Amino acid sequence: MNFKDEVNVDAVARDSLEKLGYKQEMTRSRGLVQILFTIMAVPFGLATPIATSLIGGGPAVMIWGWILVSVLTQTLALSLAEICSKYPTSAGTYYWCYRLASPRTRLLFSWINGWLTVVGSWTADLSVKFATAQLAVAGVGIYYSEWDATALQTYMIFLGVTAIAGIFCIFFNRLLPTIEIICACWTGLGIIVISICVLAKAAVGRHPASFALGNFDPSFSGWTPGWSFFIGILPAYTFSGIGMITNMAEEVYNPSEILPKAITWSIPIGTLSGILFLLPILFTFPDVDTLLQVSSGQPIGVMFTLIMGSRAGGFGLWFIIFGIGMFCSMSTSCIGSRATWAFARDKAIPFHRCFSKIGPYFGDVPVNAYALSTVIQVLLGLVYLGSSAAFNAFAGVAVMCLGASYAMPIAISLMDARRDMHDAPFNLGSFGTIINAVAVLWIMFVTVLFSMPAVIPVTMWSMNYASVVFGGFGVISAAWYMINGQFYYRGPPIQEDSTSSSGSSDSALH
Repeated sequence: MNFKDEVNVDAVARDSLEKLGYKQEMTRSRGLVQILFTIMAVPFGLATPIATSLIGGGPAVMIWGWILVSVLTQTLALSLAEICSKYPTSAGTYYWCYRLASPRTRLLFSWINGWLTVVGSWTADLSVKFATAQLAVAGVGIYYSEWDATALQTYMIFLGVTAIAGIFCIFFNRLLPTIEIICACWTGLGIIVISICVLAKAAVGRHPASFALGNFDPSFSGWTPGWSFFIGILPAYTFSGIGMITNMAEEVYNPSEILPKAITWSIPIGTLSGILFLLPILFTFPDVDTLLQVSSGQPIGVMFTLIMGSRAGGFGLWFIIFGIGMFCSMSTSCIGSRATWAFARDKAIPFHRCFSKIGPYFGDVPVNAYALSTVIQVLLGLVYLGSSAAFNAFAGVAVMCLGASYAMPIAISLMDARRDMHDAPFNLGSFGTIINAVAVLWIMFVTVLFSMPAVIPVTMWSMNYASVVFGGFGVISAAWYMINGQFYYRGPPIQEDSTSSSGSSDSALH
């Protein structure tokens, strides 16, 4: 894209944003490639919770569960892409709810959705950073197998990951688009290197296709075989962030075209990446009992070491996954701050004037919103010091919150017979209704799934507290609405001449 084209596209995007009710405050610096790979960290997402897949059933669950989840998530991606093509703003799904809902319910729906988005972004970012910290512990364990990190040591590593992500996101914000390109190359080359190395070495032997594609042992979970299979697909939360990239809409060239492409293409590209990553590992898989006995609960380092037959080889493959985790931590941190900033801009967060500011000393970075997001995550991370079981609920909360935030505008559109989508640039046409319905039903099922414990009988340590934490955040959101929201929250701004079929009278630009 030459300079003239860049200016023209930027001007069109700025005008389109103003028609949605907002002023352009961010610099548009991201194209399709950058935004497509912003949060696509498939090897990291599949590797870090691999113990859950083993408990759920093993190799068959890992490969077929991944394909099943990918197909169902594609319906969600298509549904989000359609709405995003018409309303490309960093306000994302809560803006969509406001535009699509009736005047009687739009304020409440957008408020609920906004808090689901913000809490989901915070807990997703927290989960990624903590998983990266636990991955670091696994890396140390490759050479010092007798060392078990304490909860405090793991928390301190998490603080280090958080600090590194913060330094890049605040002080090197202008370099992030380039870093995202590096991340894409690192991930692609990493998958190739891992595949070649494990197939070439296979120190613990090679398995037939009947094992790699068909071995299913649900005995570790205690659940019935059918439900155990679904427990094993929990690592598919890798795709839970597909809608988060809409929070970067105001930093993307031509967002009404690029964002729908990024959302829809992310699933097939991610699916293929996952298959290429999983298959070589499944054909050279070590003993499952050995992996589940790893005291840290993070067997990826041990797995690679056994497959490669040496600590150096295992560490090399581990480092590839760790690098992806660090890149992903930067991306989720960036997106989480944008979600916080956008909601503060619409006066829905306490001290919104402070948290909706951008700059002036760090370019286009919403530093105050970034600080708020980080402080909350650091405080939530303290839960790990008291109970790792309670802390692990945050990953489930992230999926539940983000999933619900995605489902709400889709369901609202469905209930209105999709009338507002008829002129969407990216249109699903006659298939829209069935695609939307499958997406909503899938989210409902996932919400139940992520509320269930992975193992029965349930103990205090194996209990899944996600529903409790989810409910707690809901109570806080409701309380703030009663105290402040019902009096001061007026929803996103909408210009008179850009009003959707549901209508609005607010014409002020934010």
